[in-house]
Amino acid sequence: MPIREVTAVVKRKRVQDLPSHDRPREKLAAKGPASLSDLELVAVLLGSGTRGKGVLEVAADLLRRAGPRLDRLELPSLLGVDGVGRAKACQILAAFELARRHLSREPTGIREAKDALPYLDEIRDRKQEYFVCLSLSGANEVLQSRVVTVGLLDSSQVHPREVFADPLADRAASVIVAHNHPSGRLEPSAEDIALTERLAKAGELLGIRLLDHLIVTQRGYLSLKEAGRL
Repeated sequence: MPIREVTAVVKRKRVQDLPSHDRPREKLAAKGPASLSDLELVAVLLGSGTRGKGVLEVAADLLRRAGPRLDRLELPSLLGVDGVGRAKACQILAAFELARRHLSREPTGIREAKDALPYLDEIRDRKQEYFVCLSLSGANEVLQSRVVTVGLLDSSQVHPREVFADPLADRAASVIVAHNHPSGRLEPSAEDIALTERLAKAGELLGIRLLDHLIVTQRGYLSLKEAGRL
């Protein structure tokens, strides 16, 4: 359910008003965590709301602030949500850090362009253009996947310093960049090709190789490296 629709629902209902089988914690216990929406999972982490503001409404506010990357929220941003105090913010940060540590124990190696696609599923059908960067180790294992910029429709202003800032901190050996085309067209634009050339040159100077630039849509993907444009 889109967050705007969820918000309309939570403003009318508190957890106490829901049937017991629809309450987040009870639902998790009966059906497992995979059955819960993002809103319900955040509500479970929060545990409770505040005076005059139910936990579902607090969770909806938090998700609105986070946008597509809840896992990238830091303590100051969490504390900026009305109803999220220091203890609750720390619970959320601890949950994501624990998940990151356990998931990173089995790093995924990138051998060809299609191996990167699971990291790009969430941007394929976006109505805005999302630019993503994967930091890779010397063994081509994914260290981190991050959204660098969010643009408007088919335009996105991307600067090399924004792309390489986090990979430098990750001590990455190489990167793969990718963006979606909301139009559904897989053909690279002149701007896409020019950006690829700029990033490749910047990567050479920084010692972080640009392995590929992928364009993704709901119907497929294009690798600029496989197309001979890198």
